[in-house]
Amino acid sequence: MIWLRSLLFNVWFFSATLAMGLIGVPVRWFAPRRALWVARSWAALVLGGAAALCGIRVAVVGREHLPMEGAALIASQHQSAFDTLIWLRLVPRVSYVFKAELARVPLFGSLLVPAGQIPLDRGASFGAVRSLLRGADRAVADNRQIVIFPEGTRVAPGVEAELRPGIAALAARTRLPVVPVATDSGLCWGRRAFRKTPGVIHIVIGPPIPPGLSQAALIAAIQERWRTAGLAGGAVDKSVHKDEKAPGEWPA
Repeated sequence: MIWLRSLLFNVWFFSATLAMGLIGVPVRWFAPRRALWVARSWAALVLGGAAALCGIRVAVVGREHLPMEGAALIASQHQSAFDTLIWLRLVPRVSYVFKAELARVPLFGSLLVPAGQIPLDRGASFGAVRSLLRGADRAVADNRQIVIFPEGTRVAPGVEAELRPGIAALAARTRLPVVPVATDSGLCWGRRAFRKTPGVIHIVIGPPIPPGLSQAALIAAIQERWRTAGLAGGAVDKSVHKDEKAPGEWPA
């Protein structure tokens, strides 16, 4: 049954992506300011399909730490493609830091920059950082909520990866507090996994880390907040429910 539901979801995913990508073509040329609306609508369709077809629900803890307007800097764990969708629904004006090569993906790729997302060329070094910081400047001026995955790639649940220095560069440039976010999304929606497992994906939003820390201190603080969220290696609840509570609480 899980295999069949996963198959139906994948059909839904690619159909929704194609449909919204086609809608995005005229938006890209004639109404680029609506590009973020296209992306948010696409995310709503995909996540709605995951709930209806795969029994995947979302429980969020710590919403009070998440600014609903104005610029913000969010450092989230990254375990699956789910993480690149959910922030389109959790904050009003998200700016993801994304791999620059994704801009070459047909249809949707050309919408990423008009939608306010920030490309990062991981093959470069100094030039990549300068481009990242310019993108952050634009996002802050536009009152965007910047989401970066400091691990740099998807990491399996329970695995600790070395964090990349981009998050420290963004924090120093923007002077914004860093909002740490832990998730167990990989337990339901694995990396490059066809099967989607019914259950609840937990998102734990921690108290903001104040600006002004050194790179080492900031990275250590983010890792500690993720670790104390109680999600990294925990078992996911396989039941399908709408509980808004998640295991683990952030320290004060």
